[in-house]
Amino acid sequence: MGRAYRSHQGAERAWPRASSTGLRLALRTAAGVYSLTMSESSSNFIHDIIEADFAAGRRRLVTRFPPEPNGYLHIGHAKSICLNFGLAEKYGGQCNLRFDDTNPCTEEEEYVTAIQRDVRWLGFDWQDRLCFASDYFERLYEWAEQLIRAGKAYVCDLSPDEMADYRGNYYRKGRPSPFRDRSVEENLDLFRRMRAGEFPDGSKTLRAKIDMSSQNMNLRDPPMYRIRHVPHHRTGHAWCIYPTYDWAHGQCDAIEGVTHSICTLEFENHRPLYDWFLRELGIADPPRQIEFARLNLSYTVLSKRKLIQLVQQGHVNGWDDPRMPTLAGLRRRGYTPESIRAFCERIGVSRADSLVDVGLLENAVRDDLNRRAPRVMGVLHPLRVVLTNFPPGQTIELEAPLHPEDPSFGTRTLRLSRELYIERDDFRENPPNKWFRLAPGREVRLRYACLITCQEVVRDPHTGEIVELRCTWDPASRGGQAPDGRRVQGTSHWVSAEDSVPAEVRLYDRLFTCEDPGAQEDFLAYLNPASLTVLSGCRVEPMLAQASPGASFQFERLGYFCVDPDTRPGHLVFNRTVTLKDSWAKIEKKEQASRLASAGGPGTPRG
Repeated sequence: MGRAYRSHQGAERAWPRASSTGLRLALRTAAGVYSLTMSESSSNFIHDIIEADFAAGRRRLVTRFPPEPNGYLHIGHAKSICLNFGLAEKYGGQCNLRFDDTNPCTEEEEYVTAIQRDVRWLGFDWQDRLCFASDYFERLYEWAEQLIRAGKAYVCDLSPDEMADYRGNYYRKGRPSPFRDRSVEENLDLFRRMRAGEFPDGSKTLRAKIDMSSQNMNLRDPPMYRIRHVPHHRTGHAWCIYPTYDWAHGQCDAIEGVTHSICTLEFENHRPLYDWFLRELGIADPPRQIEFARLNLSYTVLSKRKLIQLVQQGHVNGWDDPRMPTLAGLRRRGYTPESIRAFCERIGVSRADSLVDVGLLENAVRDDLNRRAPRVMGVLHPLRVVLTNFPPGQTIELEAPLHPEDPSFGTRTLRLSRELYIERDDFRENPPNKWFRLAPGREVRLRYACLITCQEVVRDPHTGEIVELRCTWDPASRGGQAPDGRRVQGTSHWVSAEDSVPAEVRLYDRLFTCEDPGAQEDFLAYLNPASLTVLSGCRVEPMLAQASPGASFQFERLGYFCVDPDTRPGHLVFNRTVTLKDSWAKIEKKEQASRLASAGGPGTPRG
């Protein structure tokens, strides 16, 4: 069954979940729900299909990742990237990166560049197999004429609205277009004039002639070409007719020798059309389309239309906003490619749509950064502490590990001086029961340093706010251990007031308050107003002044943070990648208890 897992926060419940990837174990702890693959080599239904094809005589595997260059890649694309490139690696095949650049109205070179950068960042290499659908425009055009000559395609003059009406719906069969029976000669002439630019946008389309009474709407004479007098980002003004995705998809696969065309489930009903085109063109050894469930992530939208809306309407600060599920946003927030690949491995591949808990993604980056992030101390809400019995003008150098479990990280030097900062939340003037941190008359440990006791509270005379604590330190407790063996339970992180450096810290949280915002009629109504909190006046260890953008650290007791690209000399900016624990799980647990109580649920007294 594999290794046992236990949370330090308490016992877990375990139950098996059926999955096409084999048996998985879901663990629910106070920190969230985790899905763990029982075997690193577990198979899935796509592996089974490929291995059956190999057993039947196919000895070659070619996959492709076919993004549209009309936006930035997101975490859902990462699942497809890992799947397609992973299959090629597993079976000794190859994976092409092919841009589906068939709609010049929405495509930009910026997106082409960003997509290549993101795929490389994830750790995958297409080598010399960078392809574009536009590379095959001439061949696709020739094939279209071949279908016209075979009586399998015709030029239609219906407007888009008229075509939709003629095609009917699930309950009403379609009607033949009045232009369906044009002669081959007339169709060839009109199609060539379409290419020559004689007709305005939307006035004519080339349609496949299949079956207007089919229950599958995709077979009701689907469009193959539309007229768009728009320059293409690669071909310029060479074309004014552009192929639809349904027409270009299978034929581009065939040209590149793709053997297994891996698509998401929404293309399942398109597969008969995919196969029809290949069959009518007489393609030998045609590629095989296989569908899998796309990624749906809680508290997140992955619809490109919705993501574009967030960017264009200014709800986020661009495609790389750390609140966005784009790979650019996740990278800027501090997610590592290793954590994203591990997440994709954990969720597996299935044929059933489901909503994946975003806590799985957050836990993946916690696991990864726990291994690779150096430990430092930062104070987000500084409260000044003066050690009244510490010699003025002196400092004590202390050695602290950069990673408690990996000596290879080395150590850093901390300097204890008379004045320092602690986290404001680590002090209570009137502490509650079981408060183990600082309070008047109480003693706590400064991490790696010494024991201190609060003697006096200093307030702002105008506002009454606490601005300073006057404490004493125990010189014999250097390193944080009491010389007489007395027990001190509380520990606070700290930085020296003398040599710590100021920083801006951006606390990012989930962008939506609703678990499934994409399913709501107005997803924007569920934007989280607390998704970004900017803290100025934070203080961090001096070594961080030299940190490069993208570098990640664990701020002890606070979470994982990375240096933002906005950092410049004299202005250090950190983004919070993720907290040390899943705070949302605690919030949801409290809300669930509250709902049960209001509904007279378990444990609620009844009248």
